[in-house]
Amino acid sequence: MDPLSQGALGAAFPQALSNRRYAGSAALLGFLAGMAPDLDVLIRSSSDPMLFLEYHRQFSHSLIFIPVGGLLCALVLHALIGRRRGLAFPQTLLFCTLGYATHALLDACTTYGTMLFWPFSDRRVAWNTVSIIDPLFTLPLLAAVIFAARRSRPMYTRIALCWALSYLALGVWQRNEAVDMGRALAAARGHVPLRLEAKPSFGNVLVWKVVYETDDRFYVDAVRASLSPRVFPGESVQKLDIDRDLPWLGQGSQQAQDIERFRWFSNGYIARDPVYANRIIDVRYSMIPNEVAPLWSIELRRDVSDGTHANYLVHRESEGAPVERLWNMLTGD
Repeated sequence: MDPLSQGALGAAFPQALSNRRYAGSAALLGFLAGMAPDLDVLIRSSSDPMLFLEYHRQFSHSLIFIPVGGLLCALVLHALIGRRRGLAFPQTLLFCTLGYATHALLDACTTYGTMLFWPFSDRRVAWNTVSIIDPLFTLPLLAAVIFAARRSRPMYTRIALCWALSYLALGVWQRNEAVDMGRALAAARGHVPLRLEAKPSFGNVLVWKVVYETDDRFYVDAVRASLSPRVFPGESVQKLDIDRDLPWLGQGSQQAQDIERFRWFSNGYIARDPVYANRIIDVRYSMIPNEVAPLWSIELRRDVSDGTHANYLVHRESEGAPVERLWNMLTGD
């Protein structure tokens, strides 16, 4: 999730387990340690734009790395914070490790995918229960952490953690409802999906993006999973066939290899961009949940050597006031 959410949960867990004396220190150390795994975004290459895709949410997010990550955070933060607040190193280590431990599990609740079992598996775990940014999850948790630190009352944080867990459980229920609606929609079209997924749209667990795969196409729709359930029919796009769509691409070229790296990252949900023929898109993500328009893609070029990498592009633009359109879906208009 976003850094603020990671920090809030990282602060809440050790604070909830601490006593009143250390409520503020536990929260501060947990907040910083809870954000620390995302320092893996610094692993980049100027010559290989896709390198960070392979390392983000990899070793630093693995369950087996939690004790190491907690120790590294404690070694840095004890001198800066822990010792000055009267903590012994084992206390700093405990608070940092508890904060660090929340990060990967919360990321696995989102849709991006987290390598929880690295180095034993490179499978990206994504439970699809909460949006990568969701104020209804984050703000109550953050407010409780601050209030508990100021009043030295960890009980407030324990209550907020119950809220956070309940909200994630609501996301599981909503996801299952969205999947059922997606299967019914596919059946009404006469389709038998090879696979089907539902992902929360931006900032909420009410409207979901449903993506399913047939033999030759991906179909994208939005559904409101409760409070007067409703389907918002969307778009479809032809699945990528390299021989058909990119006959000019050398089989052993670096760009061909980058397509396979992007396929792994995207869990196979890749297609040729219907607007820009030289781009390969990740069908799973878009600003508007019933659109194909991607949040990211890779761009291929013909006039380059076989050793040249594909470009990685991030797209934040969307036509037609995306916030207003998503709000209309939330309200049922």
